[in-house]
Amino acid sequence: MTETRDPRHLINRKLEHVEATVFGGVERLTSTMLDDITLVHQAFPGFSLEDVETMSYFLGKKISSPIMVTGMTGGTPELGRLNGIIASVVEEMGLVMGVGSERIVIENPSSEESFRVVRRNAPTSPLVANIGVPQLYRGYGLSELKTIISVIEADALAVHLNVAQEVFQPEGETDYREETLAKLRDLSKEIGIPVILKETGCGLSIETVRRFSSYGFHNFDVSGQGGTSWVAVEKLRGERRGNWKSRSASVFSTWGIPTAATIMETRWSDPTSFIIGSGGLRNGLDIAKAIALGADVGGFALPVLEASLEGKNSVRSFLNDVLFQLQAAMLMSGSKDVKSLRKASIVIRGGLKEWMESRGISLSTYDKVRKGGY
Repeated sequence: MTETRDPRHLINRKLEHVEATVFGGVERLTSTMLDDITLVHQAFPGFSLEDVETMSYFLGKKISSPIMVTGMTGGTPELGRLNGIIASVVEEMGLVMGVGSERIVIENPSSEESFRVVRRNAPTSPLVANIGVPQLYRGYGLSELKTIISVIEADALAVHLNVAQEVFQPEGETDYREETLAKLRDLSKEIGIPVILKETGCGLSIETVRRFSSYGFHNFDVSGQGGTSWVAVEKLRGERRGNWKSRSASVFSTWGIPTAATIMETRWSDPTSFIIGSGGLRNGLDIAKAIALGADVGGFALPVLEASLEGKNSVRSFLNDVLFQLQAAMLMSGSKDVKSLRKASIVIRGGLKEWMESRGISLSTYDKVRKGGY
């Protein structure tokens, strides 16, 4: 049986999360390590900017560019309005979009409209539904998953992993027992769409990816360290409540695997996996680096949310800038299409190189892996 709670607490929490991420100074507390990657400049690419082709695929579905707006929010009319704004631009540009946790849909069905607007405004775009691992352990089954999928007519389901956030959340749920993976494996055979295992700001390690792969999961949103720190978000929330966990949250607000490192660890662990490179990406060059390093698409959350507060034109302007920056990086790295970008020459140095060495990842072997030479 599914455990339910007062939906007002979920609504308030969602609003607090948006406020904290936008105004709380909880991002960029540490590095994504993307600065340790250089795309090697090609002075004569052999083609023009107009020849650059960004068309790509998201789990088999064609998209205009390898850019995703990753799951953020929903649950109230105002948050639904933001979802609708973002979805409209995603549809215009032929991109991918995820939504925030849909647990609230199960516990407060009146919140459905704040998610339904996404499919209404993005009728042809690939959309990704979202639920947390603890909800599966606590009783969510096929019925609940089909409900949250149907609300946005989702093309994939993200099951998010946020153990670091939950540990320090005043009302956190830390149920990450092994049997949940077996349950999800069985459920995934029934829901009819791909399952993406999604971190939330702390990244995926070699050990974790190998565990997931052993259960048959090969689609990942790495969401590494260097963007929003959800531990820092919960620290703010805890301080407001006088919650004792906030004192310890300060110690862990920079916890995690940097985004560049987690992309490498994931690709190294499961060379044929589908990888969404996210966590602190802020521009098109970051996306180009993520893809050259081993991701299939690059994902943004906070910068798109911030733009949506100013309206559709702001979201459109931001994403158009990102697209141009990606195209420029492709031209100057001699990458005529996304397939070529995945094989572009790169230099890895500094902390990321040290990370690779300490984790037993050979630079020369990884170069073959990221280029598809497995």
